[in-house]
Amino acid sequence: MKFVLEVTVDEGALAQDPVGELGRILRYWGGNLKHYALEAEDGSAIYDSEYKEVGQWRIVAS
Repeated sequence: MKFVLEVTVDEGALAQDPVGELGRILRYWGGNLKHYALEAEDGSAIYDSEYKEVGQWRIVAS
């Protein structure tokens, strides 16, 4: 299986501070993954600090 994280970095808060926002997203989701079984088809939307959807993560079969 693969863990896939896709984030659009050229809009909203990510366009203003891509390094800071991406770091926040990675820290948040790294800590939040314990709430998921991490099985195929698991996933969730990713939000920036302005609570705008900027991507998603998902588990996919290899």
